[in-house]
Amino acid sequence: MPLAVCATPIGNLEDVTLRVLRELKQADLVLCEDTRHTRKLLERHGIKARTLSYHEHNEAARVAEILPRLEAGERIALVSDAGLPAINDPGARVVRAALDAGLSVTVLPGPSAVETALVASGLAAERYQFLGYLPRSKKAREALWRELSRWPYPAVAFESPKRLPATLASLASFDPERELAVCRELSKRFEEVARGSALELARKFEHEPKGEITLVIGPARAVGANEAEETAVAAVAELIGTGLPRRRAVELVAKLTGVARNRLYGRSL
Repeated sequence: MPLAVCATPIGNLEDVTLRVLRELKQADLVLCEDTRHTRKLLERHGIKARTLSYHEHNEAARVAEILPRLEAGERIALVSDAGLPAINDPGARVVRAALDAGLSVTVLPGPSAVETALVASGLAAERYQFLGYLPRSKKAREALWRELSRWPYPAVAFESPKRLPATLASLASFDPERELAVCRELSKRFEEVARGSALELARKFEHEPKGEITLVIGPARAVGANEAEETAVAAVAELIGTGLPRRRAVELVAKLTGVARNRLYGRSL
C-alpha cells in the first residue's frame, strides 16, 4: 500500500475532504505531528484509528520504523496539525525515504493556509513566492526586504503573533507603502484579514495579536514606476520652491504624470 499524505483542516474541522476521511478510516496507522491535535479531528468525524507521533524531533527514528511496515503492506496515513505535511511541517523526510525505497506515495490535497491567505488578501497573481517562516534576526529580515523589493509578484509567509509587530515595523521602515494583508485565524471563528500598507498595518498591530498568522506581501512596484514617482516628487518640490501652494503643485504634477495625488502630497511633506 502507498504512503498516503493527507491534508487536514487549517482551522474549521469541517474543511476536510471525503477522500481524507476515508483514508483515515481505512489506515492501519496514522502518523501525526501531534496525536492530541489529530485526535480532535478523528473524534469530530467519528473515526477510530491507531495513531503514532511523527514530528521534527523523532523523524529519523520514525522513518526507520515506518519503511519496513510500508514494505510489509501496511496502510499508513501521514497528517500534520494543519494543512499538507512536508510544507513547513514534518513529512518531507519520510516521503523522500519511501520514494527512494521504491515505495508508492499518494497525496490527498486539501486546505492550505498559503493559498487561502493569498486569495483573501486580494493580491493574488499568476505566480507567487512562499517564504515559510520569516527570519527572526533584524539583519536577515532587512536582507529579505531588499530581495523582495525586486520581486514583482506577491509573497506569502508564516509569522508568529509574538514577532508580528517587529516584522511589520521592520518592513514599514524599509517600504512604508508596500501593500500587505495580515490574515489571522483563517477559517476559524475569529478570522480576520487586515489589508493596507506596511505602515498602516504596523500601526494596527503595534501589540501582539492572538492566533495563527499568515502574511501576504504585495508585489514590488515596477522600477519604472519608482523612477517616475521620484521624478514627480522632485517636480512638486521645485514648484513649491517657486511659491506655488503645495496642493496646487501636487494637482498639476499628478495630472501630468499619473502619479496618485495623495501619494505625491504625502511624499512632499
